[in-house]
Order: sequence, then structure tokens, then C-alpha cells
Amino acid sequence: MLSLHEAEQQLNFWGWPANGSWELIVGNTVLQFNPKTLIMTWITMVLVALFAVCATRSMSLNRPKGAQNIFEAIFEFIRGLVNDNMDPKKGYSLISIVVTYFIFILFANLIGLVPTLTSPTADYNTTLGLALCTFIIIYVYGIRYKGLSYFKHYIQPFVFFLPIVIIEDFAKPITLTFRLYGNIYGGEVLIAVLLGLLGGWTHVLGGFVASVIWLAFSIFVGFIQAFIFTMLSIAYVGQAVADHH
Repeated sequence: MLSLHEAEQQLNFWGWPANGSWELIVGNTVLQFNPKTLIMTWITMVLVALFAVCATRSMSLNRPKGAQNIFEAIFEFIRGLVNDNMDPKKGYSLISIVVTYFIFILFANLIGLVPTLTSPTADYNTTLGLALCTFIIIYVYGIRYKGLSYFKHYIQPFVFFLPIVIIEDFAKPITLTFRLYGNIYGGEVLIAVLLGLLGGWTHVLGGFVASVIWLAFSIFVGFIQAFIFTMLSIAYVGQAVADHH
């Protein structure tokens, strides 16, 4: 039986750096970049762009088909969630953001199921970046529709609730980050563990056998986690713009 480290080495089909990062020295500062995450993120972005082009190219109102049907189903579903959580007029401009969230996170989650590839969302830096975007959007929409009175919720109904409200606000990006990261990274670790248990030739082609065994459950988790992140982002923004925060 292989150890987890040995299994991860055998899965390293593309020869990513052993320490997991590239280093760039600027003066006295050392900047570290994870090449695997950067490259897989760009691949995901290209795939999302191709999907968008395929879905919107030669669109038909009478006979939609293929990628257009999928895109319209996603758009209508997300729009329904937005309208259920806030005034449709306030949520109109949010729809394009959260639709992009869902599609990007879904593609990022599922790309790790391709043998030899890995999910960008299995790196907490990616999920933290997405969570911080949501955190900023909450304040942008809150101030946009309520002005500076948005900050009244920090001292209402009682000023001594202020520490609790601050903790609650900062907990939102943290929970968004580690919920998504933990589930996707955990799935990739389980594939490595499965390889370690099976041993032998199962590591061939970057763990193809283990990936297939885990495929169905991973697809389910990928969809669910994309939905949860998107749904929570909508809910948080909905709270920020609600008449009674």
C-alpha cells in the first residue's frame, strides 16, 4: 500500500514543482506562485469562454439547442434564486455576476475529474479570491441601495451587538472559502488515498482508474458546491439590500 505522499507523486503526471510553487524575488520580497493553480485557472477560464461563445452564437428563440439550452436553464434557475431573495429590480444587475460564479465554479470543480488535471478550487487561494469578491459585492450593493445608512445594522438594535455583527460579517468570506475548498480538495485527496489502497498499476495515466471510480460522486459534489457558493452569495447580498437588514 502506498503512502499519501507517494500516491500524490505518482499522480503528478505533468511534473509540477515538488514544493508546489514558483518563487519570484523582488527586492527583499519573495513572491510565491502555484503554477498548477494558475495554469488550471486559465484553462478553466478558456473553457468557460468557449462555453459562453457556443451558447450565445447563432442563438434561436424558436428552436434553441445544445449549449444554448444548457445556458438558458442555468440563467433561468439563477435568476429565480435572485428574485426569490431580493427585489427583482435590485437583483437585476447581480444576475450576470452570480451566473458567472456558478459556471466558473462548476467548470473549476469538474475539471479535476479529468485524469492528470486538478481543480483550481482545490486551492484555498482560489476560493478565497472568490469569497472576497462576494464580500466586496455585499458592501457595494448595500451602500448602493441604502447609502451610509447601510452601516446602521452594526449598532441596531443595540450598540453592544457591534462585535458580534463584525464577527458575523468577516465569517462570511471565511466560511465561503473553506466550505468550497474543503469539499473539492477532500475529493482529490480521497482519489490519492484510493490509489494508495489499490496500489499496483492504478496510478497509470494520472490515476485514471481511481478517477473513474470516484467520478459519479465527484460530479454530484461539484454541482452541489457550485450551487451552495452561488446561493449563499445571493443570500448575503439579499440581506444587505433588504429593507430590514
